[in-house]
Amino acid sequence: MKPVRTAARAMLASIFVVQGVRALTKPDANAENAAQLTERVKPLLEKVDPRIPTDARTLVQIKGAADVVAGLALATGHFTRPAAAVLAAGLVPATIADAQAKKGDFLKNLGLLGGLLLAAVDTEGRPGLGYRAGNAADRSQTAIKHAADRSQRSVKRAADRSQRSVKRAVRTARREAKIAAVSAAAARKLPG
Repeated sequence: MKPVRTAARAMLASIFVVQGVRALTKPDANAENAAQLTERVKPLLEKVDPRIPTDARTLVQIKGAADVVAGLALATGHFTRPAAAVLAAGLVPATIADAQAKKGDFLKNLGLLGGLLLAAVDTEGRPGLGYRAGNAADRSQTAIKHAADRSQRSVKRAADRSQRSVKRAVRTARREAKIAAVSAAAARKLPG
């Protein structure tokens, strides 16, 4: 299954790497399309931090750089899940813009988004973090239960041992008292 995953990731990442390089080298071509969306988010970006660039050209270059880096990471198998999540997050605004403009790219973007979401949750057959955390919690609860059971048994054994010791001491004390009483009675009967 590993060769299939590797090939699928490389194919999925290729469009983002190529488009990212185009956005870096020729940002003006995409800046017009991005301007519609950036004008809507410009007030939000300025509110968050006035140092964040808000012009469409710079934002296209930033997204292009992110696409290249995340695409290469996805294609090479390094940080595949975070890379797929970054690419999916960057694809959402384009998909929304294409849907509003009734462009034919909407279904393509939707398909790419689906592939990226699958790549973002793919654990390559290994248990995910949620499963491992739940399993660790179950193991620790079991260990605590076993430790409590062992300590209860130890306390019960210690109580049983001390009870037996007390009974033994009582029997010994009675026996010695009986011997002392018999010795005292015998000593009284002796002429003397």
